[in-house]
Amino acid sequence: MRRALFGIVAAGLLLGAAACGSTGGPTPRAGTAAVTLAPEQLATKASCEAIGDVYTRNMGAFASSLSKVPASGDTARKEAQQKLTAFGSAVLGATKGSTDAEMRADGKRAAGQLQAAAKNTGFFAKIKTTDDVSAVLGPTMKEWLAPVTHHCS
Repeated sequence: MRRALFGIVAAGLLLGAAACGSTGGPTPRAGTAAVTLAPEQLATKASCEAIGDVYTRNMGAFASSLSKVPASGDTARKEAQQKLTAFGSAVLGATKGSTDAEMRADGKRAAGQLQAAAKNTGFFAKIKTTDDVSAVLGPTMKEWLAPVTHHCS
């Protein structure tokens, strides 16, 4: 189970880092001029990097707490809820200073989804086995973060 969680977290980190730091274009060759980004592109890049940092700092802690829910019940659920609430606050903090109004709004929406999920006892009630953790964590996190991640791909 820990390998599965590690795989989910590692894949998310790699995909997040790749999406936030890439323009999708070819890599400049030696002797060619570096690509210059417009101010709005620089702001989006900075926000995407901040979101990537938030993911790196928060996803592992949340996944670890969530993986304890089947064995530890309410104690682990409360810890996972706190981690998810903190994750939402961090997403909001990473996007609220953006010069892009859409990024700010989408950051607020993503943070709201994370924090609402933290209060949703139905979400945590689905976690009865360690397999349930793997089954819900990847797709659910992708859905919760979708409002901001589309800016970064």
